[in-house]
Amino acid sequence: MPPEPASEPATAPDGAHASAPAVDLALAVDRLRGRLRQESGPAPSPWSRSQLAALRRVVSGPPCTTSGLAAAAYMRPQSMAQIVAALEEGALVTRHQDPADGRRILISATDSGREAVRSAPASREAWLARAVAEGLDDLDRDALPEVVRILERLADWAVPGTARRAPAAPR
Repeated sequence: MPPEPASEPATAPDGAHASAPAVDLALAVDRLRGRLRQESGPAPSPWSRSQLAALRRVVSGPPCTTSGLAAAAYMRPQSMAQIVAALEEGALVTRHQDPADGRRILISATDSGREAVRSAPASREAWLARAVAEGLDDLDRDALPEVVRILERLADWAVPGTARRAPAAPR
C-alpha cells in the first residue's frame, strides 16, 4: 500500500520545515528507485549496477576523468576510482593521457565495454517501459518529458551562493 502523503511539514536537517511536496517527491523517488532495483533482479553479469552505470556514462560520452565521472554520478572520487579500476581490470575501459593536458588522465570505453553496455540486461528498463505504456494514461505519458527535465534540474541545483556538488555531465 502506498504511503500516505505527508500532512505535516517535515523538519529539515537545519531545523527548517521542508514543504510537503518536497517530502512527497523524496518518498516517491525512493519508492521508484526501490521498485526499479527490485525489477532488475540479481545482476546476471559479473559487473555491479554501479559499475554498469559508470560504464554507460563512459560509453555515451566523450573521454572523461575519474573526478568528472564521479561528479556526474554524485559520488566521491575515491569510490569512482575503485569502480574505474575494476572496469579497467576487466578491459572495459582504458586510461590515457589527455593530449591537451598531459597531467589529466582520461577514461575511454573499449570495444568490450561498448558491447557490455549493449548486452547488459534491460529488465529494469523493460519494466519501466511497460509501466509507462500500461500504467499511465495519455496525459501522464505526455507529461513525462517535462517531469524528467524537472528532475534533472533538481538533481543539478545548488543553494545560491554555494558551489554545486557536481556538474551535469562528466568532463
